[in-house]
Amino acid sequence: MVDRSSAASVDSSPAPSPQNTGTDAKGLQDALHEHLFANDESGHAAETQTGQEPGRRWPRLRRGAKVAIGLAIVAVFGWLPLRAIWENSSVEAVLNSRLVTLRTPIGGRVAAAQRVPDQAKLEAGTVVLRVFNPRGDRTRLDDLRRQKSRLENERPSLAAKLASAQAAQKDLARQAAQFRDGRVLQLEARIAEIQTSIEAAAARRDEASAAVERASSLAKSGNVSSVELARLTRELSVSQQTELGARKRLDAAKVELAAAQNGSFLGDSYNDRPSSVQREEEMRQRAGDLEADLARTDTEIAWLANEIIVEEVRFADLTEANITTPVAGRVWEMMTSPGEDVQAGQPLLKVLDCSGAVITANVTESVYNRLQLGDRATFEPNDGGEPISGTVVNLTGAAGAPANLAINPDALSKEPYRVTVASRDAAARACTVGRTGRVVFARQETAP
Repeated sequence: MVDRSSAASVDSSPAPSPQNTGTDAKGLQDALHEHLFANDESGHAAETQTGQEPGRRWPRLRRGAKVAIGLAIVAVFGWLPLRAIWENSSVEAVLNSRLVTLRTPIGGRVAAAQRVPDQAKLEAGTVVLRVFNPRGDRTRLDDLRRQKSRLENERPSLAAKLASAQAAQKDLARQAAQFRDGRVLQLEARIAEIQTSIEAAAARRDEASAAVERASSLAKSGNVSSVELARLTRELSVSQQTELGARKRLDAAKVELAAAQNGSFLGDSYNDRPSSVQREEEMRQRAGDLEADLARTDTEIAWLANEIIVEEVRFADLTEANITTPVAGRVWEMMTSPGEDVQAGQPLLKVLDCSGAVITANVTESVYNRLQLGDRATFEPNDGGEPISGTVVNLTGAAGAPANLAINPDALSKEPYRVTVASRDAAARACTVGRTGRVVFARQETAP
């Protein structure tokens, strides 16, 4: 510390003149500093030498860190624009998929077919919902069933009538056959009788002819009178005519026999067919009519049975409908709930078509003008996942993009030019809709 004697000596020094005020003030300050810290100079010399090195090193390190951070920032924020300039890439991109809207074909009440977990992938044909309509119109189905029941009740009566007519027709046919056989036998007997009569007439003719010859020779000698000769001549003529008449009857009998054998009967007291044959024909016709009615009834029953099956299917379609997924995917939006009454054509749910995954992206005008349909592209997810390759399938530009996508392309609003890329990779079919990233388009070689 500074002692009082030193302070007194300082105070007793002569006062400076006004002319030397500017120069003496600096000299006084230096003298005071040397006098005050003269004793501590030797103790603090070593500390001053050791503390100067860290004090000088720390500003250098801080300055180097600042330079490194600045270079990193310049590299990061400068590389991204440079890469965007050098590469044909999109400004924004999102993994998208087409939506399939399932509507109810009938009006009714919704019921859950099975519990569908959230984000669960469904196979094609999976029943998701059921729609019941307990008030379906079944008037036509009931009418068809009544008609079928009436015809089924009439059929046994027709079958019984047909069996009775067939039995009567068989009995009458048997009677007609017996009559025909009896008539044929009768005509054959008559023919035999006529032949016998012809033989007898021929014998009488021969006898009369011989008598006429004897009488003629005796008449020449006068032993027989002319009256006797005339009588014998008349008997010869009668016997000849009798024989001729018998032969005519034989011809008529043969004609009747041939007709009877053919089923026609000739006579003076009846027509060509007897009553038994006529009745048999009438009964055969009646049996045919009944058989046709029975066949028509069976045909109508079979037709009604088929119509009932068709109507039952139609009625089942109008009273119950299973809502199934037409494609493999997952439920994107459930637009109804079990127990709700819906109308025909009302949308019930939307399903993501995982097999038709696409990538929607927006690009700058310069990149858009360099793209063509069919160009190869690669989607690079922002989360560092596996890249997805594909091809450009749609260039909509500033026009409105298709609206049947899960994520509307209008949501990508940084650039107005929109591109759609289709992909068949397994990663795209995983239905991870909503993943963001960017699309890098392959450069096209320009022809020289």
